Amino acid sequence: MTLHLLFSHQLTPEQLADAQLRLRVSDIRYLPPELQPLWSQVPPDLDSLDDYAQPLRQWLRDTASPGDFVLIQGDFGLTFLMVNFARSLNLTPIYATTRRESREVKRENGKIEKTLVFGHVRFREYQ
Repeated sequence: MTLHLLFSHQLTPEQLADAQLRLRVSDIRYLPPELQPLWSQVPPDLDSLDDYAQPLRQWLRDTASPGDFVLIQGDFGLTFLMVNFARSLNLTPIYATTRRESREVKRENGKIEKTLVFGHVRFREYQ
């Protein structure tokens, strides 16, 4: 089984282990370098993302097989388009869930500094 990434980051070790264990993924395909900026830097001034998404659609058409997973997280509009497109190809669109933990870093002069730590929990299918 293959996991295709429409995602702006590298998978964490926890995400990688989860994909291999729970999803039984043996192959992970990141966007090629020339397409990654299209996913990571969506122009906010476009009226429609339909034409903009064409190279991403073509990549999925060319690389994915029915039953493969697609991790889709990013710009809300482009994510919506690509989730629907993935389904049209009989792919399984998923997203990563996290648990947030607040940690106090330091107290100084009556001020408290906190850090949020996000930890991977699981992948969930878009419904």
